[in-house]
Amino acid sequence: MAPEPEPAGPAFYFDLGSPEAYLAAERVLQVMPVATPWVPVLERGLGPAVSGATDRAAFTARAADAGLQAVRWPEPFPFDSEPAMLAATYARSIGRVVPFALAAFRQAFAGGRALATDDAIVIAGSACEMHPKALLTGSRTRGTRAALEHETALAAERGITHVPAVWVPGAGGVGGQVFAGPDGLERAAAAALVVAS
Repeated sequence: MAPEPEPAGPAFYFDLGSPEAYLAAERVLQVMPVATPWVPVLERGLGPAVSGATDRAAFTARAADAGLQAVRWPEPFPFDSEPAMLAATYARSIGRVVPFALAAFRQAFAGGRALATDDAIVIAGSACEMHPKALLTGSRTRGTRAALEHETALAAERGITHVPAVWVPGAGGVGGQVFAGPDGLERAAAAALVVAS
C-alpha cells in the first residue's frame, strides 16, 4: 500500500482506544472550518504513556453534556487498540476512515465492545458498508502496518505526544502547532482560519 499523501492543511490524529479521542471525533467535523483529514496513529508510539487512569464518571458526564449515547465501558479497558488501528489505517487507504472510526468509537464507548477482536472490528466495518473479509485482510498486510507506523512516527515528529490532537501547519507550510485534547478543537479551528486566510 502506498503511503497516504501528507495533509497540506490540518490533520486530526486519533487512536480508537482513547475515550478522549472519541469525544473529539464526535465534534471535529462540526468544529473545524476547513477540510481536516483523520489520521490513525498508535498512541503508545507517540512517547511516554500519559499517566493517570481515565476518570470514568467525569468522562460519562462530558459525553452526556455533548449529547452522545450513554457510555458503556468496553471490557477490558484499556484494550489493545492495535488491531482496530490497523483496520482504521486500511479504511483510510480506501477513503472510509471517518465512517469506520466513528462506528468503531461508538462500538467501544457506547456499545461496550473492546476493539481488540475481529468480531468487534467487523461490526464497526459493517456499519459503514465495508466487506468483512476485505477489512480483515486489508488490515493485516505489511503495507498497512508500515503506513500506521509511518503516521505514528510523523505525528511524534510534529510534537504530538497523546491523542486526540489536531496539527495545524504554520503559515506558508512552515512549522506547525499542536492542539491536544477534545478541548483543543476550538483553538485548532481558530488557528486553521488564520493559516487559510
